[in-house]
Amino acid sequence: PSFGFLFDIDGVLVRGKTPIPAARTAFQKLVNSQGQFLVPVVFVTNAGNCLRQKKADQLSHLLGVPISQDQVMMSHSPLRMFKRYHEKCVLVSGQGPLLDIAQDLGFCQPITIDTLREKRPLLDAVDHDRRPNVLFHDCSVTVVLTAVVLFGEPVRWETSLQLIIDVLLTSGYPGNPYEQENYPHIPVLACNMDLMWVAEAQSPRFGHGTFMVCLENIYKKITGKDLKYEALMGKPSRLTYQYAEHLIRAQALQRSWEQPIQTLYAVGDNVMTDVYGANLYNRYLQEGSQSHLQARAAAARCRSVLVCTGVYSPQPKVPPDTGDSITGTVFHGHRDFRFDPALVEPDHIVPDVDAAVDLVFQLENFAP
Repeated sequence: PSFGFLFDIDGVLVRGKTPIPAARTAFQKLVNSQGQFLVPVVFVTNAGNCLRQKKADQLSHLLGVPISQDQVMMSHSPLRMFKRYHEKCVLVSGQGPLLDIAQDLGFCQPITIDTLREKRPLLDAVDHDRRPNVLFHDCSVTVVLTAVVLFGEPVRWETSLQLIIDVLLTSGYPGNPYEQENYPHIPVLACNMDLMWVAEAQSPRFGHGTFMVCLENIYKKITGKDLKYEALMGKPSRLTYQYAEHLIRAQALQRSWEQPIQTLYAVGDNVMTDVYGANLYNRYLQEGSQSHLQARAAAARCRSVLVCTGVYSPQPKVPPDTGDSITGTVFHGHRDFRFDPALVEPDHIVPDVDAAVDLVFQLENFAP
């Protein structure tokens, strides 16, 4: 094969914990009788609340085909490359086995919001029932943080928002008085910018992007300055697609497929993450091929395929002309990504993931 698939998970293969029926059918077409993939496949999810192996196990069970952790890319996977932070003491925010995830990525000294709350109990004051009964101020335990890593939406937003702001406004010494002159603040690395995602409910639910909107606005309201990110990961960031392409190539190499991978097909349900990200990466690939900057063997193109089983639902049916489908869209993308109407136009719109696989096989004249 001279192409590979980048599959989103939520809204494409599952809704919450419920599998989308077309997913199993689609994956039967992608493997041979021994369960080996016929084309390179990477699952690119903006979820970040578990380890890759756990997600691979869930997918294997769900799809009825063996998936390895090397085929799974979580929103936080590119953090492996940020080695300069791995030795430092960093504050981590999100849910799930945060310390396990952080350590698996290479962080040696992660501290969770809960741990910071225990060390600085006076800082978390919104919920009256959680305030300490006895007023004390224990500064014997020094807490010095050099960066903030946002893995995903936390559970108690008021606690996380308060403590992250404390860390940013004290240059990493939470509990100290706020400083006026500490801009730019210590580095913030964020994974998953999705404003919304789809679970079992009829309408989309808040994602980590919504939490980030809160954090950015609170910081701006207090300081008058913009919150700055050292890095933004997860779709639609270019970093994520570069890493995904690296995983696609590694699979092709492992299987000794000689033909270079020319086309990536990104299958997703969210215009603002899956389509925008694939189109943005495609633009980068086009610019690279024109300027000959890409000495490495990069793909020639990245095509966006939008399914109608998740965030995006056509009104009232799949339009024959994809150009008619997304007009007057409110930009749900992240603050730091410019709205460009061309980037939210999918190359193809199909009913579901099974139709997406059929379409790609047809476009590539690929007969398994």
